[in-house]
Amino acid sequence: MKRTLRISTLLCFACAALAASNFAQAQKLDLAFGVSNVDAPGASNANGVDHQPVSLTGGAYPGFSGDVLFFHNLGVGGEIFWKAGQRNYGGDPTLPFRPIFYDFNAVYSPKLASHAYLELVAGIGAQSTRFYCSTCFNPFTGTNYASSNHFMGDFGGGIKLYPTQGGFFVRPEARVYLVNNNLEFSSARATRYGISIGYTFGRHAYY
Repeated sequence: MKRTLRISTLLCFACAALAASNFAQAQKLDLAFGVSNVDAPGASNANGVDHQPVSLTGGAYPGFSGDVLFFHNLGVGGEIFWKAGQRNYGGDPTLPFRPIFYDFNAVYSPKLASHAYLELVAGIGAQSTRFYCSTCFNPFTGTNYASSNHFMGDFGGGIKLYPTQGGFFVRPEARVYLVNNNLEFSSARATRYGISIGYTFGRHAYY
């Protein structure tokens, strides 16, 4: 988890650095924290050849996200969400695992109405699954897990709602992850849906 937090912190700093580099053109910088759930095809959908009968469905996924709009309603962003608790892989109590999703996206965020913005995203990233086991301890890094990493594409959207005359917003959101060569799980597809709360620096929804 310490490494996950470091990655999320670096992601936020990267977004902030990008905002600073585009300060003259930047309209908005959004930073948010959210909690989601993940839904995926069940274990019975796996064929046992290129997909194992283990589903990604279930569990709380906290995470951080950030984006910068620097050309009208267009910009870039990134996010990272990880499973809050470990789960036994295939029901094996000796092999807990934790999936992590992170991605970098193009962002389109037009205004829908007063205090409401649509947010559409699409991009690329990776699913990194950590498998914890007694034989996985690395004395050089101090970690007790082995990671399986797969490239993925993602797309989705949300609606940013500004309840006050400030930068605070609430954002219901959903993402579809398409994971390449996702051998450890029942399908290449997973859907994350949840809600984030955050703050917009710059032009707010009431302008």
